This record gives sequence, structure tokens and C-alpha cells, in this order.
Amino acid sequence: MREYLEGQLKIVWPELRVVARAANGIEALSMIDTEAPDVAFLDIRMPGLTGLDVAARLTSGARPPHIVFVTAYDQYAVEAFEHSAVDYLLKPASLERLEKTVAKLKTRLARPAEAVPAAALQALLAQLSSAAPAPAAAPLRWIRASHGDETRLIPIEDVIYFQSNDKYTSVFVAEGESLIRTPISKLREQLDEQQFWQIHRSVIVAARHVAGTRQDFRGRLMVQLKGRPEQLVVSRNYVDLFRGM
Repeated sequence: MREYLEGQLKIVWPELRVVARAANGIEALSMIDTEAPDVAFLDIRMPGLTGLDVAARLTSGARPPHIVFVTAYDQYAVEAFEHSAVDYLLKPASLERLEKTVAKLKTRLARPAEAVPAAALQALLAQLSSAAPAPAAAPLRWIRASHGDETRLIPIEDVIYFQSNDKYTSVFVAEGESLIRTPISKLREQLDEQQFWQIHRSVIVAARHVAGTRQDFRGRLMVQLKGRPEQLVVSRNYVDLFRGM
């Protein structure tokens, strides 16, 4: 996701210079302290320290960077963001939405005298923290699924993709299809988002099984799987994940 966001930023803000990339909240704090960037893009759900934790600590500095929160959970997209000194992006951020964020950042950077008051940022963080979910559990490692009259224990690394199927979710592995009752929306919260990509509101695919993409005769983007005949439709909300493929 960091590489994807950086690639999108190069398109909409080519003069931007990325000075550091952090894998977790602790690294982010250290790098921000060292590099003193003008802007920091913080994932809300980072390991170690969350994006909210990092932002809260930055408010104690003399000149905190302009902050953009990145999140997969739209409950964070509260109205306060629209009028605050920070912005937010929902993953995967479209170029159109990113352009709006960049325009807002450029306006603020052009008026450095109007730096973000720490009290205003702290007030927003307090509002966001009150709505924040509990820290994410460890990614799912096994799936207990029904296969005919059997119950199978499927290692998560064997899963090719998940697909909503009426009241059930289908789990596709090399040996066939099994069923679980967990809805896609709940399943997404338990999966490693670096390894499993949601490409449609009803489909999550294992990244390692993606061979490429193509457009069908209707202009839809289709995901091609390694060693499998079926192709999966990518909805317009997730097309940006495959830019450049």
C-alpha cells in the first residue's frame, strides 16, 4: 500500500519529494523527527503505534507536519475532517480524491504562517480516538469451512479467493470450493491487506494468485488467476489498485 500510494502521488504531485517510508508507527515517529517533513501520510492502523498515536505525539512538537490519515475504514471519515487542518484518504485512494488532497495541502503549504495549531489537532484526535475500533487482531491463519458433509480446516495460504454467495462466503482453493458463514465485510478485517486484495464488494483475492488483468468486451477490468480459467470482475472503486498492470 505504501508503494501504491507513492506511485499515485508521483502522478498527481510530481514535484513532491518523498524523504522516508515507515513500516510501523515507531519508525514513523523516528523518521519524522529526523527528516522534519512538511507532510506526513499516516495509516490509522499501523503496528506498534497507530496513526492516531503518532499524530498525538507530533502535536507536542513546535511545528508538526501537515497530516493526511489513510484508512480502509470509512467510520473514520467523520465530518470534522472536512473542516479540519488534516485530511483523510480511504484505501485504495483514487487519483481524483488524491488530487483534492494535494490541492488542499498545496494551499496550506503556501501559507506557512497559518500552521496547524496543536490544540486544533489534539481536539480532532480526541474525536477520532473515541470512534476508533480496538487494535486489530493477528491476521487469520486458518479457515474452518464446510465442504459437503465435511468440515475442513484450510490454511489461509491455500486460499485463492473469497466470494460472497447469498448467505455464505465461498472459499476457493486448488481442491475446490468450501463455504463459511462469515460475511466478506467481517472477513476483510481479519485478513492481511498486503496479502489479500478486495477487488469488488463481494470478492477478495489472494495477491500471490493474481497473474494479471485484462479488459473484457464491456470495458470491465478482469483479474486473471494463475492456473485457473475463471476471471474476476474488478469494480470501479478498486480499479486504481491495478494501475500500471
